[in-house]
Amino acid sequence: MISLADIQHHHEFDNFEFIARQIVEGFITGLHRSPFHGFSVEFAEHRLYNSGESTKHIDWKLFARTEKLFVKRFEEETNVRCQLVIDTSSSMLFPFNEHVTQNKLGFSLYSAAALIYLLRRQRDAVGLSLFNNKVDVHTQAKVSGTHAQMLYTHLYNTIHAAHSVQSFNKTTSLARALHQIAETVHTRSLIILFSDFFENSQYEEIFAALQHCKYNKHEVIIFHVTESLHEEQFGFDNRPLKITDMETGEIIKIQPDTVRSTYTSNVKALLQSIQHMCIQYKIDYCKANINDGFHQVLLNYLVKRNKLM
Repeated sequence: MISLADIQHHHEFDNFEFIARQIVEGFITGLHRSPFHGFSVEFAEHRLYNSGESTKHIDWKLFARTEKLFVKRFEEETNVRCQLVIDTSSSMLFPFNEHVTQNKLGFSLYSAAALIYLLRRQRDAVGLSLFNNKVDVHTQAKVSGTHAQMLYTHLYNTIHAAHSVQSFNKTTSLARALHQIAETVHTRSLIILFSDFFENSQYEEIFAALQHCKYNKHEVIIFHVTESLHEEQFGFDNRPLKITDMETGEIIKIQPDTVRSTYTSNVKALLQSIQHMCIQYKIDYCKANINDGFHQVLLNYLVKRNKLM
């Protein structure tokens, strides 16, 4: 399966659709070798053959792989409408290095690209919202190929702007963005949120906004994007360290060993608080460590989709 590190070494990492296809096809191959074999991802564009009907639309290649008769669907039906919502604030650029893709933002954008590819494969409509302290991009959910190409272009532009001077000191206003999205996504949808949840707002405000989405009949999945080694475990060598807040520019100097225990304890409490609030509000919560690959996102999405169908 393709990981975030693999993308940087791929000569076509700019081609979001190509990478998305590689991620999804690798994921599906993995499913076939796992306990999830038969999970409904492969046959979204097919239906079972009914005895007595014409055989001319049977997919014989699929029959050779499965020994089951499936007929290709031709109608332009949409099963699920999905809105991908991505936090593009400056904290998502961590860890900041020369590899433009290997951070929380890169992980979120490539996860979104893979979901776009998978959603279209399943004839589902998909829209995209990109936000920091305001919503910069918001599209309605559609199923067409032209629309998908526009979404890939938005993802491409976002990752290539990520290391410019303008990308720093972008704060997060998750609650405001979610309220706006709840009001502008008119048809009942599955809202998939990628964020690291680093912001100054009270978390009660964020969950009030998520409740707004639920009140408007939307389903919600949260992918809490983390980099576990440094953000959770504070895995820095014990030498004088200068840390810059990527959203405010504030700088502090510390000795890692003097703060590690308190820091990790506070982060653990924060993660538990967010998880408990998600349980309270019946929101699907998934911690997505950027070093663990894209399968965690695709599998959790499929589990949710299968519950909705």
